[in-house]
Amino acid sequence: MAAPLAVAEFAERVLDEVGRAVVGKREVLALVLAGILAKGHVLLEDFPGLGKTLAARSFAGALGLEFARAQFTPDLLPADLTGSYVYDQRRAEFDFRPGPIFAGLLLADEINRTPPKTQAALLEAMQEGQVTVEGQTHPLPRPFHVLATANPVEYEGTYPLPEAQLDRFLMRVGFGYPSAGEEYDVLRRRLDRQREEVDIVQVTDAAGLAAVQAAVERVVVDESVARYCVALVAATRGHSDVLTGASPRGSLGLVLTARAWAAIRGRDFVVPEDVKVVARAVLAHRITVKPDLWMTQASGARVVDAVLGSVETPRTLESR
Repeated sequence: MAAPLAVAEFAERVLDEVGRAVVGKREVLALVLAGILAKGHVLLEDFPGLGKTLAARSFAGALGLEFARAQFTPDLLPADLTGSYVYDQRRAEFDFRPGPIFAGLLLADEINRTPPKTQAALLEAMQEGQVTVEGQTHPLPRPFHVLATANPVEYEGTYPLPEAQLDRFLMRVGFGYPSAGEEYDVLRRRLDRQREEVDIVQVTDAAGLAAVQAAVERVVVDESVARYCVALVAATRGHSDVLTGASPRGSLGLVLTARAWAAIRGRDFVVPEDVKVVARAVLAHRITVKPDLWMTQASGARVVDAVLGSVETPRTLESR
């Protein structure tokens, strides 16, 4: 899987399969796949009923990863997610019963509906790739990815993720409402197959995904492109609407995701246009606008658009 065209072919096959379930959102699905190939975790934030859960399940099926879903509720405890020790009376020993987090791809459904203590348990696992229960450390499967969903409505009874925890997600994306034609296509496909489930063909397995991720690691990032990423992130910190800009983790996320996007497009090097494509998804959720502007149109996404227009773009690299 080392050749760029092989990675691009792999991506096309995965997106074709997921696109059979999630209609008309190929560009957004490609961003999610880029986040996975960059070894990151993705937050899907959008209105209910737009296919977030279906997308996560479809990616798990196409990538051949063991799938688990955790429905986050106000009474969910960290042990419900990580697992716990259960006493075996026959052997007079405690056995560890792993929770749903021990999966290749975990869907953290409605992550903003559970208390901060449980959110922190998940985000610690995302960062460290392991969980600690009763003083014992348990490594998580590799690859391990979290696709978390959040609804930007119905804030009553929710626990919004703090900015420091949002920063742990490589990307935040939203699907948006479909066009009339796409929505009709959803209805037509459901009527034609005469059942709810969509059959997703497995494209690879965990080992195959790890090989593709290793190939993405070999994509070349020129110094000019890396400095462009740093300049973009630095510009978010100096914008007049911003209280806190993106952290150095944002610069790193920008480079890693742009590298994955280049691989999906069949190249073994990154160009500035790759950075621009992923910039909003990688940086917008890392930016906090000033409190006095919350009732205006100011937002992290608008700040990213502004810095993309103000920071000088390096010359596009010649093909290697």
